Amino acid sequence: MKETAFLIKYGEIGVKGKNRHIFEDTLVSQLQNAVKRVEGEFHVSRENGRMYVTACSDYDYDDLLEALSKVFGVVGICPVLILEDEGFDALAESVIAYVKDVYGADVHATFKVNARRARKNYPMNSMELAAALGERLLDAFENLTVDVHEPEIVINVEIRSHINVYTKEIAGPGGMPVGTAGKAMLLLSGGIDSPVAGYMISKRGVRLEAVYFHAPPYTSERAKQKVVDLAKIVSRYSGPMKLHIVNFTEIQLYIYEKCPHDQLTIIMRRYMMKIAEHFANESGCLGLITGESIGQVASQTMASLAVTNEVCELPVYRPLIGFDKQEIVDISNKIDAYETSILPFEDCCTIFVAKHPVTKPSLKSIVKSETHLQEKIDEMLKTAIETTETLDIEP
Repeated sequence: MKETAFLIKYGEIGVKGKNRHIFEDTLVSQLQNAVKRVEGEFHVSRENGRMYVTACSDYDYDDLLEALSKVFGVVGICPVLILEDEGFDALAESVIAYVKDVYGADVHATFKVNARRARKNYPMNSMELAAALGERLLDAFENLTVDVHEPEIVINVEIRSHINVYTKEIAGPGGMPVGTAGKAMLLLSGGIDSPVAGYMISKRGVRLEAVYFHAPPYTSERAKQKVVDLAKIVSRYSGPMKLHIVNFTEIQLYIYEKCPHDQLTIIMRRYMMKIAEHFANESGCLGLITGESIGQVASQTMASLAVTNEVCELPVYRPLIGFDKQEIVDISNKIDAYETSILPFEDCCTIFVAKHPVTKPSLKSIVKSETHLQEKIDEMLKTAIETTETLDIEP
């Protein structure tokens, strides 16, 4: 049986009080955007705390489920049979036919009927309805047995203005609908961590833009394309985004020439943050996002992060700050970014890394070293910003 309607369940939105309608409206909009990527015609509707996606034409079931499963705010996707209220006998016959279609006429399983009477003028209460439907199902299926504690099949029946019948729930990603928590600028590299950071912060309803620091000829066009591909993977969840590609070569070479080599990574990182903050302010972003995790590399010690933060006026959000590497890799695999992230095309951070980087940098020492850059650095920053290439990334 190929269902034509899907009941969409959401979680946190349901406890938002007077602002709930704002989150619901945004989720409806995100669902509408998601189904546009699936061949076919679909209608998204909302009714009394329930949302529905209805197929109005032929469609690919797997493609639709994949699109819906990437919408933040969705906790469950239920293929649903929607019935008009034509009395209990008609409902019972429809439920029996539904179970036959989904599980077969000779289904061997334990089951439970979970009835919910949201429309209080229905002549049976929830327990009476569950018991009566259970009795009809036992009569219709020789090998069905009741187990109210750990059933193999749960038959959900919701009495509303119409009647919903469903037995399966496909997990959604949870979180909050994208666009309900402002916008932030992601520092996106070609590594494993930053795409995961973008996914994690987007899951909390934050819309993304991204900035990538390119260093030709030390990094190749294939390295740049790798980052574009990672941005597309993240955009499957976050929605369309702008990707700012900054030519960072001259700045890196200048820092390499003028500053102590054990401080290279920290100083380069500080100038990346300055440039990222420029684009963030232009775009109305409320913060910067990085994929840093405490202690993962020398530039991610507490002391290093404090020195890096000093150049920023906007807050810096680090959603992976307490994660270990395997936890990050697991999420990278989950969002299908890992295989792209490990492609052997190095980014500018790995090309210019110091052999023995400082792990406990002093802000005073770093600022002193940066005075060696005063002659040219402002003009270089201006040039890097003016020559930035901006791409529109679509899922």
